[in-house]
Amino acid sequence: MMKNTEYILGDMALYYLQDEKGRTGLMICPADLPLPEKTEKKAAMDPLVQIKVLGDMYPGGYASGNTMRRSESAMGLVMKEQSLEESENGRCVRTVLEDQRGCRVVHRASWEEGDHFVRIFCTCENRGKDVLTLEMLSSFSLTGISPYLPGDCSGEMAVHRLQSRWSQEGRLLSQTLEELQLEPSWGMGAARSERFGQVGSMPVNHYFPFVALEDRKNHVFFGAQLAHCASWQMEVYRIDENIAVSGGLADREFGHWMKHLAPGETFSTPAAIVSAARTESVDEFCQRLTEAGEKAVNAAPESEQDLPIIFNEYCTTWGCPSHENITGILKAIHGRGFGYFVIDCGWYKADGVPWDISMGDYVPSATLFPDGLEKTVQAIHDEGMKAGIWFEIENVGHASEAFHNTDHLLKRDGFPLTTTGRRFWDMQDPWVKEYLRERVIGTLKKYGFEYMKVDYNDTIGIGCDGAESLGEGLRRNMEASMEFLEEVKREVPGIILENCASGGHRLEPGFMAAASMASFSDAHECVEIPIIAANLHRAILPRQSQIWAVIRETDSLKRIAYSVANTFLGRMCLSGDVTNLSGDQWDVIDRGMAFYRKIVPIIRKGRTYYLSPQIECIRHPRGWQGILRIGSEGDAYVLIHTFAREFPEVLELELPGGPYCIADSYSDEKADVRIEGEKLYCRPGEDWRAVAVYLKKEQAECADD
Repeated sequence: MMKNTEYILGDMALYYLQDEKGRTGLMICPADLPLPEKTEKKAAMDPLVQIKVLGDMYPGGYASGNTMRRSESAMGLVMKEQSLEESENGRCVRTVLEDQRGCRVVHRASWEEGDHFVRIFCTCENRGKDVLTLEMLSSFSLTGISPYLPGDCSGEMAVHRLQSRWSQEGRLLSQTLEELQLEPSWGMGAARSERFGQVGSMPVNHYFPFVALEDRKNHVFFGAQLAHCASWQMEVYRIDENIAVSGGLADREFGHWMKHLAPGETFSTPAAIVSAARTESVDEFCQRLTEAGEKAVNAAPESEQDLPIIFNEYCTTWGCPSHENITGILKAIHGRGFGYFVIDCGWYKADGVPWDISMGDYVPSATLFPDGLEKTVQAIHDEGMKAGIWFEIENVGHASEAFHNTDHLLKRDGFPLTTTGRRFWDMQDPWVKEYLRERVIGTLKKYGFEYMKVDYNDTIGIGCDGAESLGEGLRRNMEASMEFLEEVKREVPGIILENCASGGHRLEPGFMAAASMASFSDAHECVEIPIIAANLHRAILPRQSQIWAVIRETDSLKRIAYSVANTFLGRMCLSGDVTNLSGDQWDVIDRGMAFYRKIVPIIRKGRTYYLSPQIECIRHPRGWQGILRIGSEGDAYVLIHTFAREFPEVLELELPGGPYCIADSYSDEKADVRIEGEKLYCRPGEDWRAVAVYLKKEQAECADD
């Protein structure tokens, strides 16, 4: 016999289910879709908190090595109390669970007015007399997915994930439960789990910390993102006709993590952003989760609210910036309205030493900057731009003195933790903290930098010494890295932080909240840029997605427009051979910058719709891509890219949210576009072309055809 307690949080309903033993589970469903009066499922209670304490029995059903869910520890927790805490702006459901030895877990699900998600995390407290060693503790765990389908939901459920590889971030992977072998067995006694995640200090280095399950019959989605900068895991699980999903820190099996809790000690998990909704597509559902980042970006420095255009000199100087070449670039871009100028890697390198093996000492090069960095920063300021600088704070290169300072570097099994060309600072070490205050914060203050690109170009892997487990050593080290970023923001008020990790390896909610924007990828010049940039709308806010347009003096006007238009999917960042471009080439760029400024309000806040099929081959794309973004005030833009020739002569795109009229367009030549009814028709003419169309709701404001 189960009893339900229901809480309405915005457009979501939280159902806490309790069985006769006091075990509690949680369902989150759309508030406008009531639960069926009778659930036709053979299903046992799945716990609200997934936990495993060392010494307790591991789960059966052939689970060991595949999952630690539903252990003796999890099944032994019973509800002690539950309360609804209300504030002026929101609500929090607080559920207290405890077992007989004094292992107490407080589960919190909090919601703020206007949100389309809840934040969930757990705090474990040892109220017993002996040390508790955790091998697993989830941030969230949902049961009853989906309650609207009878039986085992055969053929009606899909699992959506976002894959990530270097320079190919954000690919959507959609599979049925059957394809994942998550059908229950005939005897319903064998555990099935799809446990996935990432191990190391690059949290988006295989998958994004995201999962969504779709009831395809009823168009209902259930899903979550994790805000965690180290090893994490998600699990889709079943042993009977129930479907459950959980996530949080990578456990002992998956992420080499254990945590000791002495009597009286507590430990809190990272937060999960969780939602459920009835909607037509996974794309719309994803944007419910990415909304969680809006509060942080709205509190970003004032200059960020207009999404200024960035110039980064990396693809101009290739890691060898100098006062001479930077002043040449400044002359070329004079008066074009750039907001930020970033001095990228190499400003510190010794003569004849590459930038990527010498980071860590961070003494400005007297050869590259003979009159000091201050003169170069002043030149940037004289052009009306904020000056930015690159640091790789946590890593050191093998050509640096810091590389040999092993007393203050991370170790594994007693040896300095070394990858090809790199070692890692122990970010918890007081000496390291003081060193970075001097070399990083001191540099920012001394020269007047207002922008810092925070790069990170390798991963620690399973973890490091210094704690009760390698995974806990990693977690603590990454927590200290995040604390240092917060110190930077305190010490340099108003600084703009760019989150970069070989491009997009840290595009998770925690790092994204700490920074104003992020490098969307290390895809600088390749043709797949618009595909990656569009995919990332499912994972991060477009206003935080810094996209490169690298212009070469050999580029055709069509190629330049293709590159510039890519940036309309996020934040515009220009680089390349700007000192050698012709007037015609600059005209295409200038028109693109003007178009970008028009659509900034739509990039800043809006909804994205994918109007074309998913591109199967990212490296060698064929066909076309069409993206529609509708702003919060109703205006919109469409961005079309053609790839290798496999597309219709006339592209036909549905325009939800209309009627619209064409206010402006952008391409290398006059765009052949028109609107008839609720459709946009575009004749791209050639492959490898970009066409952007600005749409207004008010006819009177539209340009003449």
